[in-house]
Amino acid sequence: MAQQDPLGKLDESTRRYRETESEHEKARKAVTEDVLAALRAGERPTDVVAHSPFTAAHVRKLARDNGIEPAPRGGGPKKRQ
Repeated sequence: MAQQDPLGKLDESTRRYRETESEHEKARKAVTEDVLAALRAGERPTDVVAHSPFTAAHVRKLARDNGIEPAPRGGGPKKRQ
């Protein structure tokens, strides 16, 4: 099998990228909505990060940009024994 020239290879990978770009954008929007829904439902940001493709910094930014208050430090009030 003959090896393709670098620009021909780049043309092919660019074509594939453009073909999938729309679907990738739809998936990104859907996962963003689901991340925000999980945070609004009270899920711990650490757990949301573990279940999403986003970094902790990006999840914090999404929360901040959408008016979601940060979780209290230390996991909230401690129960008395």
